[in-house]
Amino acid sequence: MAKDINSTVEQHEQLIEEVLAAYPEKARKKRAKHLGVAQPVAEEPGILSKCDSVKSNIKSVPGVMTIRGCSYAGSKGVVWGPVKDMLHISHGPVGCGHYSWSQRRNYYTGTTGVDSFVTMQVTTDFQENDIVFGGDKKLEKAIDELNTLFPLNNGISIQSECPIGLIGDDIEAVSRKKKKDIGKTIVPVRCEGFRGVSQSLGHHIANDTLRDWVIDPAMQAETRREAGPYDVNVIGDYNIGGDAWSSRILLEEIGLNVIGNWSGDATLAEIEAAPTAKLNLIHCYRSMSYICRHMEEKYGVQWMEYNFFGPSQIALSLRAIAARFDETIQAKAEAVIAKYQPLVDAVNAKYRPRLEGKTVMLYVGGLRPRHVVDAYHDLGMVIAGTGYEFAHADDYKRTGHYIKEGTLIYDDVSGYELEKFIERIRPDLVGSGIKEKYPVQKMGIPFRQMHSWDYSGPYHGYDGYAIFARDMDLAINNPVWGLFDAPWKKSA
Repeated sequence: MAKDINSTVEQHEQLIEEVLAAYPEKARKKRAKHLGVAQPVAEEPGILSKCDSVKSNIKSVPGVMTIRGCSYAGSKGVVWGPVKDMLHISHGPVGCGHYSWSQRRNYYTGTTGVDSFVTMQVTTDFQENDIVFGGDKKLEKAIDELNTLFPLNNGISIQSECPIGLIGDDIEAVSRKKKKDIGKTIVPVRCEGFRGVSQSLGHHIANDTLRDWVIDPAMQAETRREAGPYDVNVIGDYNIGGDAWSSRILLEEIGLNVIGNWSGDATLAEIEAAPTAKLNLIHCYRSMSYICRHMEEKYGVQWMEYNFFGPSQIALSLRAIAARFDETIQAKAEAVIAKYQPLVDAVNAKYRPRLEGKTVMLYVGGLRPRHVVDAYHDLGMVIAGTGYEFAHADDYKRTGHYIKEGTLIYDDVSGYELEKFIERIRPDLVGSGIKEKYPVQKMGIPFRQMHSWDYSGPYHGYDGYAIFARDMDLAINNPVWGLFDAPWKKSA
């Protein structure tokens, strides 16, 4: 199915020019800054290409159908929502909470509605009167009702929707008042959707509230948890399809003590104890780097990125993590890598012959367009294009560690641009989000939902690699694709 082309810099630059030709001059100039091709670099260890020439984290062009989310999505949907023993109020009209309800597949342990609340949707359901007269009293009443209905909750976060910022409600004052009334942590989050250019600012705002309303106050308490020599936090893993559990298994097998995984399957107590760890391991750099930097600056907790997608990156990450500890941990890391090598060999023997040389285009959030690349490479697959919804410049710089020269790069790509890129490159597989899934499949191209693993997973860890390989094979080699032609193959 895939078109037989060499992914050269010149070919992809020409493709970009052809796609941009459809825009008016002003829009064309703006969008041209967000599209590019991975360029060659002078020989540098670990750097395959230069990808940071594209502009990023800029307001989308009005009228262009962007695939981004909003600040509320970044805070409630990503950072705060998976904290399982807290209730998260979508403060405003019902729509935002309803459409963000349990979409991320954040797995957790516990009894829903008793001591865990991740998949519950709580809203203050703003009406016209609330907009006119304010919603502070309604918010107070909601907090009281929630504490009565769910007495085992350990705290409440208030996730502000757009009207809250527009009418000027004082959710901070309500939070301080209700904390005294019920004796539990209440966190006001100013994540109104109009703030910033994407969900990325929502991540930052949520990190700031973790700092100001949870971590720093907890560290001022008289009694603190005693730190152990091998204590680590896993930060920025949201346990999509059980990813965090797979990661935790490997970390504990090499002898580390995971004192907190957040925010997937996280508790408030785990977050409060975070600064007592020896090392913070950050999975999603884009959404949680802010709080890691704060804990390093204020509490001296060092942090490092890791990548548990695919055996190549798992081995590199385990060795890098172990190098931060003593020889006992380093020896265990080598033993764990050796233990799982037969599994890796079996997976590759089964699936690599079926997937070797298949081309992939990716368009996901702020991490996976680079982190999953080597998992595809481990299966012999080729990345033809990759891009981010809400990346910053340093994300594209990091992408050069994974992406080869000539790869098509696109930032905040529009629906039109992505469709045209797919039509011309004709990859064997597209990995993106739910909004892109069905149009791509109608084009006759296999698709995997790479935000939430298309109801599969986990994809982290060695066991996750086996599932990942199976899912890619099921998508690409499904016989259904031979039963109809893509639109460009039909006769006029």
